[in-house]
Amino acid sequence: MATITVVKARQIFDSRGNPTVEVDVHTSSGVKVTAAVPSGASTGIYEALGLRDGGSDYLGKGASKAVGNVNNIIGPALIGKDPTQQTAIDNFMVHELDGTQNEWGWCKQKLGANAILAVSLAVCKAGAVVSGIPLYKHIANLAGNPKIVLPVPAFNVINGGLHAGNKLAMQEFMILPVGASSFKEAMKMGVEVYHNLKSVIKKKYGQDATNVGDEGGFAPNIQENKEGLELLKTAIEKAGYTGKVVIGMDVAASEFYSSDKTYDLNSKEENNNGSQKISGDALKGLYKSFVSEYPIVSIEDPFDQDDWEHYAKMTAECGDNVQIVGDDLLVTNPKRVAKAIAEKSCNALLLKVNQIGSVTESIEAVKMSKRAGWGVMASHRSGETEDTFIADLSVGLSTGQIKTGAPCRSERLAKYNQLLRIEEELGSEAVYAGANFRKPVEPY
Repeated sequence: MATITVVKARQIFDSRGNPTVEVDVHTSSGVKVTAAVPSGASTGIYEALGLRDGGSDYLGKGASKAVGNVNNIIGPALIGKDPTQQTAIDNFMVHELDGTQNEWGWCKQKLGANAILAVSLAVCKAGAVVSGIPLYKHIANLAGNPKIVLPVPAFNVINGGLHAGNKLAMQEFMILPVGASSFKEAMKMGVEVYHNLKSVIKKKYGQDATNVGDEGGFAPNIQENKEGLELLKTAIEKAGYTGKVVIGMDVAASEFYSSDKTYDLNSKEENNNGSQKISGDALKGLYKSFVSEYPIVSIEDPFDQDDWEHYAKMTAECGDNVQIVGDDLLVTNPKRVAKAIAEKSCNALLLKVNQIGSVTESIEAVKMSKRAGWGVMASHRSGETEDTFIADLSVGLSTGQIKTGAPCRSERLAKYNQLLRIEEELGSEAVYAGANFRKPVEPY
């Protein structure tokens, strides 16, 4: 039996120029692996705590405390353990070495979710190598998933955000090539729509409008949401994929939720007089009008992370045709997923491993979601690294969807390229989620 001999952490940098944690794990059989943790720009208040240093260095975002916790506490405690025992190791780190809890479960406040997750990811990689199988198959085995499915890529092609140069309430507009027959063909469709969109935007708004934002999507000076949807519709038509490429939105509604429980579509405008505040029901009606006019199949975070009432209403009224995705609402937390299932608050999970802080808890959240008949979308963070773990995770858990931004930035493309390699390796056994992207396999 191979055992862990070295656990070493260091501070590296993510794609937004902020520090994050990277961990090496070595085993007695000579295996050496490395894993890195991404970080989000917009984080839900219920996410597990990613430990930061504070102070003046790196504007308070240093990760040296988390690194120290790996090197001085977690690492020494894992020496001699079997890296194939993922659940036991994750539970040991979360329950015993850290042990902190709040109303939503294990919050990782002592050691930091970034410290624990970096080790969890590296142990998972080491377990795969020790077992002599690809990472995605190891993850499938850990989850008890008998059927591997390649996900539909969700390309973020327009970056919105209230007054991020425009008046878009929606943070992101995505395209999903559900009509492709393979992941390779899906990439072709997505890339061709992306380049057609660039031409459409350049012609209408000028060259400067084709600059890209955090996620790699374009950020034209759009004045209202339908304008963005029309751009996507035109680009899809020009690429020749009408009916094969559909639209998703990430609203991030918590960003413009007001203390009076209204949604302020002008919340970030200077001298805002509150004239654009609308109720949750009115916002729901706006989404429904979009769905009736455009091929929208997925809406992420349509309401505030505590607005369970309007999530449930939206799901009841639109859930048969549209995926209502919980991100800030769920934060990949099994307890919040359980609440959402019981209250029928949404019908899809956005899977972000660094929201919860361990591979084991992430698998639990996915399995619960699948048993409830939900869709699952694996997702990157805006502060990404070159680590491609999310690609193997999406395949191993057969999430059906993966969101890693637009196909124009190296840290995003690394994930897509890894999925192409996995599809090639699977050969004739490769199955693409396609039109069944919301429920690609039976629950496991």
